[in-house]
Amino acid sequence: MVASVAAAFFPVPSSSSTVLAQASKSIGDGPRSLGIQGIVAKPNSSSGAMEIKAQAQTLPKINGTKVDLKTKEHKADEEEVASVPRTFYNQLPDWSFLFAAITTMFLAAEKQLTLLDWKPKRPDMLADAFGLGKIVQDGMVFSQNFSIRSYEIGADRTASIETLMNHLQETALNHVRSVGLLGDGFGSTPEMSKNNLIWVVTKMQIVVEHYPSWGDIVEVDTWVGASGRNGMRRDWHVRDYRTGQTILRASSVWVMMNKHSRRLSKMPEEVRAEIEPYFMVKAPIVEEDKRKLPKLEDGTANHVRRGLTPRWADLDVNQHVNNVKYIGWILESAPISILENHQLASMTLEYRRECGRDSVLQSLTAVSTSADGIQGDGIECQHLLRLECGAEIVRGRTEWEPKHKHASGPGNMGANSSL
Repeated sequence: MVASVAAAFFPVPSSSSTVLAQASKSIGDGPRSLGIQGIVAKPNSSSGAMEIKAQAQTLPKINGTKVDLKTKEHKADEEEVASVPRTFYNQLPDWSFLFAAITTMFLAAEKQLTLLDWKPKRPDMLADAFGLGKIVQDGMVFSQNFSIRSYEIGADRTASIETLMNHLQETALNHVRSVGLLGDGFGSTPEMSKNNLIWVVTKMQIVVEHYPSWGDIVEVDTWVGASGRNGMRRDWHVRDYRTGQTILRASSVWVMMNKHSRRLSKMPEEVRAEIEPYFMVKAPIVEEDKRKLPKLEDGTANHVRRGLTPRWADLDVNQHVNNVKYIGWILESAPISILENHQLASMTLEYRRECGRDSVLQSLTAVSTSADGIQGDGIECQHLLRLECGAEIVRGRTEWEPKHKHASGPGNMGANSSL
């Protein structure tokens, strides 16, 4: 009983281990006992432990003479290593790998800091490239920069009117989001979303002074104000980021529509309380054109384009055609001679009804001045976008100026060569 308990805490060596111990002892007996494969064992004088050293195989003999296979270079290397004194320094571990790893980490961190703190050499390079704009002028104006991309320019190497209109729409939505009023609709506030209300544009006036080219940076400022009791006016001012020269001015009027009944609605008081703090008391940036837009008919229109249908990509999140798309459809019926030799200087649009994805439209244009009068002061056109059944979608008026008015010579790269 006592023996078994003692064996549990102090294991007794087995017979096999005893035999191995004896064999090990027998190998170590004597000053130089030969082990397996030429391994010579000799006792350590201080601790009695066994030190094993590898010894070379027996030297080969040729014609009875032993031959050493080591070259002179190998022997010199061995003698040089053997001659190096054993000091504290050369007994330290090799830290080169650790130093290399630390250096790599510092270089990577420095590169990341450099990228984060990178600033362009030119102030107009990638201006506000990664930002969504900023609030300026005591929180009443929203400003955002855009770079004109290569796919946003047209045949005359300048930005299209649709490109500039998309910039206006983008800044309007980012303005609403930046002040924390973006609900689940297309620019709707939280209270508008609760009441199933969305914004729809009823009138848009645009004045273009010149068109930017590929690589130009444009700065877009936008703000809002009251328009009557139930409407809102939104204005834009687009300038060249480098020179500050005005590119475009635009003013628009918006009202609310119920997204289920598709009928116009009055502005609820809770919605008014949300947006009124951001209204600026300021005159419209574009003076209102009070001239009546005439209704075109097949007999009064010079040019008609039929069979226009919206694509899926033309719809916005409110499931109706984006208002910028209407501009492209209106210009579909403009004479090619006007598009080639003139540039759009101003546009007035009155939106009458929305357009759905299954609609089929017609674009009508009446030219007030002959399109062949390229050397004249300009051309004015009347436009109508309607459904095939005759229901009006948009009435419009455009004014065109000769492109040579803005050209500066044969090397002109576009209409904005005055920059």
